[in-house]
Amino acid sequence: MFSKVLIANRGEIACRAIRTLKKMGIASVAVYSAPDRNAQHVLDADIAIALDGDAARDTYLNVDKILAAAKASGAQAIFPGYGFLSERAEFAAACEAAGLVFIGPTPQQIGDFGLKHRARTLAAQAGVPMTPGSGLLRSLEEATRAAEEIGYPV
Repeated sequence: MFSKVLIANRGEIACRAIRTLKKMGIASVAVYSAPDRNAQHVLDADIAIALDGDAARDTYLNVDKILAAAKASGAQAIFPGYGFLSERAEFAAACEAAGLVFIGPTPQQIGDFGLKHRARTLAAQAGVPMTPGSGLLRSLEEATRAAEEIGYPV
């Protein structure tokens, strides 16, 4: 179990994560951009660390700043929430390389399921029921034929 988790997100998702961590007896670390300095997640967290910047690309999307905040706070894990870095396999791998647990799918899973055709193939191999669909289509003719087989709307 972790004693401290950094939440690499903001807003409602961060607030929900903080509430859950409190119930579990785990300290929470919020990160924030300058415009979010008075946001609810910043006020609710046990520790809040400024990421020095205004824009998302300079703060919530900056892997180096997020990892530095985690290390500085003593967090053992990072919860990405959704959006921002949550769907980036490179971020999950960077957390692992930094000795931090990424609370979410593995880099391999993020890569596989981020590619919808690969996700469909894996789901079919696992016997998961699926709506009608197709694999990758290489031409307009293939797409038209697949749409006619599946039925409209597609």
